[in-house]
Amino acid sequence: MSRLRCLLFVLAISLLVGLWGCGSKASAKATDSRTPAIPPGKGLFRSHEFRSTLKALPNWTRVMASAEDQIEAFYACDANVEVCSSVALSWQKIIRQSLALSAMEQLKTVNSYFNRWPYHLDIDVYGVSDYWATPGEFLKLSGDCEDYSITKYYALRKLGFAVDDMRIVLLKDNIRNISHAILAVKLDGETYVLDNVSNLVLSHLKYEHYVPQYSVNEFYRWAHVSPSALR
Repeated sequence: MSRLRCLLFVLAISLLVGLWGCGSKASAKATDSRTPAIPPGKGLFRSHEFRSTLKALPNWTRVMASAEDQIEAFYACDANVEVCSSVALSWQKIIRQSLALSAMEQLKTVNSYFNRWPYHLDIDVYGVSDYWATPGEFLKLSGDCEDYSITKYYALRKLGFAVDDMRIVLLKDNIRNISHAILAVKLDGETYVLDNVSNLVLSHLKYEHYVPQYSVNEFYRWAHVSPSALR
């Protein structure tokens, strides 16, 4: 790569990071030592990763602000099942089914369970072009790809998966030529994909047609750059 091209690349990444705006409460608690540095080309889907603090992601910030309270409310009716909503019962069902399973079986069970919900565009359900639903909203109204990923994220979190091992990934599907979102979960040194278009749980390295743009968890966000962009 020429020096000029390298400089332009660095400037582009800096601009991308800067456009994500100001920080959140979750990121203030995180430290740079929480997650080890990832070698170039060894990130999700073989990308280069650039980690930063959470900034200006209003959809995700809104989800984080209310998701845990919603999940606690799902269990408030345990003493009297007759007054439990269908949303609460759906959540309790998948958690109960998954508790005694191995970690890999939990991934498969959670993925296939929530994939039963019908796919709906945000504009049709929430009246806006881009809306990230909380687990409670998704269980009641369903949603699109990132909404499946968010609900799976919080279900696995409830089952004991570490936040550091999970990310919601916004990406480009080069086969369908559309934007898409999946949940990536690290288990036993490998990263697996939970995708609403398939009940299979496979390594991220199997998805040559997925090109990550950015990813988030409750501590960080990452910008992703394809190795081919540096050639």
